[in-house]
Amino acid sequence: MTQPPAPEVEPGPHREGVEPGSGRVVGVEVAFREVYGQAVATLIRVFGDITVAEDAVQDAFVIATDRWSREGIPPNPAGWIITTARNRAIDDLRRSARGRELHEQLAVEASNDPGDDGQESGPVSDDRLRLTFTCCHPALRMEHQVALTLRLLGGLSVEEVARAFLVAEPAMAKRLVRAKFKIKAADIRYRVPSDADLPARVRSVLAVLYLIYNTGRDDPARAALRQEGIRLARALVELMPDEAEAWGLLAVILLCESREASRRHRGSVVLLRDQDRSTWNHGLIEEGHAIVRACIRRDQPGPYQLQAAIQAVHCNAARYDETDWSQIVELYDHLLALMPTPMVALNRAIAMGEVKGPSAALEVIDALAPQLDAYHLMHAARGTLLRRLGHSDAARDAFQRAADLAVLDSDQRFLTEQLEEINHLDPVDRIDRFADHVTPTLLRVVTSERCTGHLHAAWADQR
Repeated sequence: MTQPPAPEVEPGPHREGVEPGSGRVVGVEVAFREVYGQAVATLIRVFGDITVAEDAVQDAFVIATDRWSREGIPPNPAGWIITTARNRAIDDLRRSARGRELHEQLAVEASNDPGDDGQESGPVSDDRLRLTFTCCHPALRMEHQVALTLRLLGGLSVEEVARAFLVAEPAMAKRLVRAKFKIKAADIRYRVPSDADLPARVRSVLAVLYLIYNTGRDDPARAALRQEGIRLARALVELMPDEAEAWGLLAVILLCESREASRRHRGSVVLLRDQDRSTWNHGLIEEGHAIVRACIRRDQPGPYQLQAAIQAVHCNAARYDETDWSQIVELYDHLLALMPTPMVALNRAIAMGEVKGPSAALEVIDALAPQLDAYHLMHAARGTLLRRLGHSDAARDAFQRAADLAVLDSDQRFLTEQLEEINHLDPVDRIDRFADHVTPTLLRVVTSERCTGHLHAAWADQR
């Protein structure tokens, strides 16, 4: 039995406002970021092979770069890419012995109509959620799970994934190869596990979804990942409605997202204390608060629920000076008891600085500095506290170190502003309200080689 050929791609009408030849490179890059995860997840479901899926999607984007520059971007870029990639993969498989074997296997599986499986209904039918669970199989080490999901679902380059893990690019490339080999060698199936097996994977899945959202929040060029993180978090609570930590994750993401419109100005960071709170999305805040209240009633506290409670306190303040910092410090005490990591301790110290003053916070951060020396926002926090204490020279050194380590343009621009202010060289378009206080964003899940692969989660008190 042979598999029927895939349908040819229909050019169709083009997206309104996108003329042939306009934005030929930028348009493809944007589409790549927006649909890469969906395309790879769909192709893995169809072919059951990660390498086949990745190669086919990459080929499809090469074709798109040429065709879209001449014909314009189609109204459904994801459908175009998926169909083109599927056709390309089928053609490539037919040319190789291994491909013919896989092709026949796929035909048999297709005849069994796996779509009738009860596990494939509702949120489980989501290709990207299935891919997340596949990558988070317990046979893989946690750092491999997170890295592979970022690469396949988030569409991050090897360099970008390596940066998130604070490791060298060649080391990350080897890690990804090992993870893919493990999935193939262990015959790990592309599916959501049974109800009995879900709890064993949920911790990794939560961490992965959080990092997907945070990657989009940190990098404006990958803003589509924010919506992907929200969508997958909603699908997860539908799949696991009794999992309190899944609800906690959704709440913290929604509360962070509620402030997104006010987080940047002219390409630079706007701190929480300086944001226009009238632009916050109060619908998302209300939804996040409702989830936090429901989590409290469950009385099953966990790291994501505690983080959501911290964000709820921030969003509950009509003005920055009305923030209940004492409550935030208390919540961090509970979080630190559950996750005694340097990143959580750093965030707690920043909050403590609002209660006990900069000297107390600086003492804690200086003790953490050896463990976080490669993290630019730790140095930014030190610079802020030193500046508040009037130690301009030491603050300048700390901000310079932070700027040297920062990767994102928005972070570098903000840190440069701090250096210019210390040097009394105000930029032309300087925003005065940035002048007196800097606290870092730690909205990122990272792993450290020094920490035996355990995730270190820290959260955005200040953006």
